[in-house]
Amino acid sequence: MFGKVAADVLGLSDVGAVIKPQDYDKVDSDDYVLHEDGEKIYFLIKSKSDEYCFTNKALIHLDGTSATSKKRMLRRYDYHANRISDVMLETAGTMDRDVEIKFTLGSINYSIDVNKNQLEELKDLYKSLIRISEITSDNAASLNFANQSLELASAALGRMGKTDGNLVEEFTGMNQVAFDWLEETRLRYRIKDFGFVFERYINM
Repeated sequence: MFGKVAADVLGLSDVGAVIKPQDYDKVDSDDYVLHEDGEKIYFLIKSKSDEYCFTNKALIHLDGTSATSKKRMLRRYDYHANRISDVMLETAGTMDRDVEIKFTLGSINYSIDVNKNQLEELKDLYKSLIRISEITSDNAASLNFANQSLELASAALGRMGKTDGNLVEEFTGMNQVAFDWLEETRLRYRIKDFGFVFERYINM
């Protein structure tokens, strides 16, 4: 695990440090990544009290009460269920020692301080979160449009009234077609794995 010696070597403090891929297996967050299901760490920020682990599927936040306490609260936010929005990157002033990335994940507002010497790495995360935000926003709009289209089609069929043949069979058939179409649409517009985004923008 990521003990005091590793923390000292990597210079961790209350300001977060971007951890290199070769050190992912030393952090506590790695134990909670669903490696068995193809989940992979793409970006990780660690301070003495917190870990922010960005995988292809979720943000895993190991929330520490303080730098001196070993008590942790594990929080997991899957991107498909918690949309990313309001992504911002605040660069450092002359006297600042940190830069800050801010975003909203679902209903949670995050503001993460990172050593200003790692601004270039943080830019990659910023680009990734912006792109995921755009994709999920566009897909939500497309899925909403699909739902509206289905409702209009259903209303139009209803106005046609009873047709020849068995009404129950016709209703069952139309219902199954509508269900299959909507399920296919949801799969298309509800992406759960954003590895392709991180692989495009993360350069470490």
